[in-house]
Parts: sequence; C-alpha cells; structure tokens
Amino acid sequence: MKTTQPIIVITGATSGLGQLAAIELAKGGAHLVLTARSEERAEATRNKIRAIVPSANIHFFFGDLSLLSDVKRIGLEMAAAYPRIDVLLNNAGLHAFEQRVTSEGFAEMIAVNYLAPWLLTHTLRNSLIQSGHARVVNVASEASRNHGQLVLPDDLMDITPFTARGSSPIYGKTKLLNIMFTGELARQWDGKGVCVNALNPGFNVTGLGRELWFASVLERILTFLHIGDPRRGADIMTRLAVEPKFGDVSGGYFNVGSGAAITPVAPGGDAGMQHNLWAVTHQLMEERGLLD
Repeated sequence: MKTTQPIIVITGATSGLGQLAAIELAKGGAHLVLTARSEERAEATRNKIRAIVPSANIHFFFGDLSLLSDVKRIGLEMAAAYPRIDVLLNNAGLHAFEQRVTSEGFAEMIAVNYLAPWLLTHTLRNSLIQSGHARVVNVASEASRNHGQLVLPDDLMDITPFTARGSSPIYGKTKLLNIMFTGELARQWDGKGVCVNALNPGFNVTGLGRELWFASVLERILTFLHIGDPRRGADIMTRLAVEPKFGDVSGGYFNVGSGAAITPVAPGGDAGMQHNLWAVTHQLMEERGLLD
C-alpha cells in the first residue's frame, strides 16, 4: 500500500493517551493504523478523530490484545496490508486489581502489557525494517521502580492470585519488562534502520484504576484540580514517534514533560538481564507456536 503519509500503528488508541496521541499524529498528516476490540469503539474513535481532522486516514484491525493468537493474527494482517510501517507505538496496557487468567493460560496483565507488544513488534519486524527509518515506541512507566522480585522465566507464566493492594508490584514488573525489552531490541536491530525507545508518560487520570468503583469520581476531581493532565503523557508519546531528535537515538527511556533520559531502576538497564528476558520470551513464544 503506497502512501506518502507516515504509517503509524498505535495499540490502545480507542481511549486515553493512545487516542489523544492518535489525534495529534493525525493533525501531522499520519496514516493511522489502530487496534480495537469492537466496531463500536472503533467507530466512536474514528468519528472523534475526524471531527478534528476531517481528512484523517484511519484503518482499524480488530482483536483482543490479551490473546496472543489475536495479536499474531492482527500483526500478520497489518504486515500484509502495510509492507512498510514507519512507527509502532505500543501503548495498550492495563492495571488489573485482581488476577485474571486468559483462555491461553497467561495472566492478563502480563499478556497485555508485555507479551502482546513483544509479539506484535516481532510480527511487524519486516515492515518496520522496510521503512528504512522506523521507530518502535514502548509506553513504560516509573511504576517500574516498584517491581517486586524479578524471577525469569517464572514471572511470564505466574498466575498467582492477588488483591488490589498487591497489584502494584505486578503492574510495575510489567513496565520494567517493557524497558528491558526496549534495550535488548535496540541492540538486536542496530543497523537495521529502526530505533527503539521507551517512555514514562507520568501520572495520567485516564489510566487511573479503571476497575475501582470510585475512579470516575476521582478522575473528575483530579481533572478539576489540573492534576494528571493526560495531554502531557500523549505529548511525549508523539514526540518519540515523530520528533527528529528521537530518530537518532535507540535503547533510551525518556521522561514526560522534559523528554530527558531516565536511568531505569535495576535490573532494567542490565544488558545481560535484558538478553535473558528476550531469550526466555522468545522460547515461550516458540513453544506456543506463535513465531514464524
């Protein structure tokens, strides 16, 4: 599919930061390739974007990002439709307050926050390399500093029940894995014309405990007090996706607001641990028949 517009894939773009980033990238003339779980959510997002950018070019692919079989299918469909992809923005994520296990046997939070972006990035590899100047942007978080104990490969298949109080270290661990994956992929794809970076979007009310019964009330209060403005998180996402200076660096982890580099919490920056994580993830994907 030939186009002069930059082709930008965004996961989790039907709400929150992903939707705000999609709108800003559409303003810049991007051809948006978005994921959605339902036609209804896709249509609402399409209408919202086109109300601001009437000429926006938007293509949706449908599936459940907690199911790796869906992630692989979506990736293959995207790769077939777009032999060249300029940006992959791995934004979809969730903070679950109780353990939910997918039909494939994975903890939902690990599946959505880490395994899905790993697999989608792998599946779109050739399209990204074909661009010649592509970017992979992974939404991580400073929540990674509260990651509990990292145990590989056990953590990838851990389905131990947890409570709302015990959910934070597990969420933080998924974000640590995003940072580590970013560093390893940047090394593996060095010289292939693809830069890979992660970001901390800061505290944003749109991602605030959607499963808590009082979340909507708290969100309105914080919005009134101008706390957790999601536009700041969306801004660093779009900057990493298109700003020239971020096209010359790979393997970085950048902060909301200033865009300054952040040193990840240990073992996030450990090259040996990053490689070990990649190896055990690759093996798991192979065992599940998810790699070509």
